[in-house]
Amino acid sequence: MTWRFPLALFCCAAGLALAQAKPPPVVEPPEEDESVVKEKKEYEFNPIQALEELKIGRYYMKKGSFRAASGRFLEATLWDPTNPDGFYELGKARERAGNQKGVREALMKFLELAPEDKRAAEVRKKLGTAQ
Repeated sequence: MTWRFPLALFCCAAGLALAQAKPPPVVEPPEEDESVVKEKKEYEFNPIQALEELKIGRYYMKKGSFRAASGRFLEATLWDPTNPDGFYELGKARERAGNQKGVREALMKFLELAPEDKRAAEVRKKLGTAQ
């Protein structure tokens, strides 16, 4: 019976110490931009990875990190160059980031891939092209 008291005391002290311990702070990943994509990397057709990049890019757009979003959308277009959504989103992100030349390139590619898309008229108007 004499060993139970120290054991109970030890358990209480350990529980108190754990209760007072603070969880580690949540650290967000650093923001990225298109320069991250320029690293040597081989891309092959991967629509699932492209969709993941689009999802992350949309998160950055909501957050207001337009350079980071454009980097993710560029990644999406490299993983799936046939997906017009990637080019449309890339154009929007580049426009918000102030990259007018990049906007034109992305939106022209969008029109090339999806000339009948419901957003095509808006894009043509923005680019100043007829049809």
